[in-house]
Amino acid sequence: MTRKYTGQCACGAVRFAFDTDPNFVANCHCLDCKRATGSEAATFFAVPQEDFTVINGRPKAFHYIADSGKGLDRNFCPDCGARLFSSNLESFPGLVFVTLGSLDRPELIKPGVEMFIKRRLAWARPLDLPQFDGMPG
Repeated sequence: MTRKYTGQCACGAVRFAFDTDPNFVANCHCLDCKRATGSEAATFFAVPQEDFTVINGRPKAFHYIADSGKGLDRNFCPDCGARLFSSNLESFPGLVFVTLGSLDRPELIKPGVEMFIKRRLAWARPLDLPQFDGMPG
């Protein structure tokens, strides 16, 4: 069965798929995201856990305690090291947070908010999106 969205790591060893159109897509400037991605911000979105399927390979999980004090598992390819998704999020049970750059067609999904903008680096330009100092809500 063909899934609406598919993604993979850099080497293709780990592949995943889901059908849900994301309704929360964030460009996040928090320090946790900066460190996890090695970039100025991370773009990710939420997918219901029951819709998310690893279809090839076995990602490795690193359990991490965020600045919020809540735990999550950062899942990455054990071969190439590419970060793919976060699961077992204490703050968001039942959801998987997928990194936009791991999608085969990332152009299908656009950010809806920018958050933790107080951590945005001075040279980074704001997107034309709702802006939040912390988590929206």
